[in-house]
Amino acid sequence: MSETQEKPGAHEVAAWLRRHPDFLKQFPDLAQSLVVPREDGRTASLASYQLEVLREKNRELSRRLSDLSANAQVNERLAVRTHQLTLSLMRQGNRAGTLRAMAASLAEDFAGDLVRIIAFTPVEGLDDAGWLRVIAADAPQLEPFRDALASGEPLCGRLHGDKNAVLYGEEATQVQSSALLSLPGVGLVAVGSHDPNRFYPGMGTLFLRMMGESLATALQRFEA
Repeated sequence: MSETQEKPGAHEVAAWLRRHPDFLKQFPDLAQSLVVPREDGRTASLASYQLEVLREKNRELSRRLSDLSANAQVNERLAVRTHQLTLSLMRQGNRAGTLRAMAASLAEDFAGDLVRIIAFTPVEGLDDAGWLRVIAADAPQLEPFRDALASGEPLCGRLHGDKNAVLYGEEATQVQSSALLSLPGVGLVAVGSHDPNRFYPGMGTLFLRMMGESLATALQRFEA
């Protein structure tokens, strides 16, 4: 009486072939009878199918390299602009000049549609600056920003309406996304955009942190 053996499944056959890639060299007639999948048209040879697979992998690698190159160029430009901003801030001789340089750079070099700075203490020489608001650190108006100020971490994306109202006032409805820098002991810096996708949660904040640190350090020179 012969024992009944269980036939191997497709996965077992595929695993065995992966362990023996030279199998078809021993049985070339089998390679000719294999049916190789094609999305359209007639069945192709195994060699041409393998070549097409390699070509597709090569195209995917080329796309990834192109994306990496584009990201590297963007990061390089941001690094240069951040460095230039730091130098500009350190050249200023007072708080007013430092904040003015920050606002100008965010509007021009970083293409901000609306720039707003909230300072916790009055700034001499900037009484007529439309982008500056002076609000005491313990004022109820800043309650929506307590968590952000406590963490000191940048925020990117669509801010809640109460935050937008404090930052942008009558122009709040124009802002669809923002980058917010929280500077504990100093104030807040916001860059608003009309584009809802310009700033989004999860985007890199390294350069935002660097800009915030540069501004805070530059302002410390004028503390009494």
